[in-house]
Amino acid sequence: MKRTNVSSGTVWETEVGYSRAVRTGPFVFVTGTVAADETGTVTSPGDAYEQTLQAIDKVAAALARVGAGVEDIVRTRIYITDMADAADVGRAHKRKLGHVMPATTMVAVAGLWGEGSVVEIEADAVVGDQ
Repeated sequence: MKRTNVSSGTVWETEVGYSRAVRTGPFVFVTGTVAADETGTVTSPGDAYEQTLQAIDKVAAALARVGAGVEDIVRTRIYITDMADAADVGRAHKRKLGHVMPATTMVAVAGLWGEGSVVEIEADAVVGDQ
């Protein structure tokens, strides 16, 4: 089965040895994604709603590079640093993915990469007809 790895060019991908997304056959896996710009600077520090929107936009861009879209997402995993942000994160997730209704999990973690980062999102997608 053909495998396609996608890089977004961040230094972490090279240093840690991972891809932004991997597609094999109809399956696409998007790595944990935070709201950071191309220089690695966290955007909207501490703002869980905005970071969720931005992270999902980055997930969508990675999916597009392998011929997929948000409508192909079947599962998201959401990591947050404070459960007090859960409602805002959920509202942003619904705004971007409510029409897709993927299976999802949200958990609180001790910390995330990048100063001010409060949300990280992973996504799995399946491309093609059932």
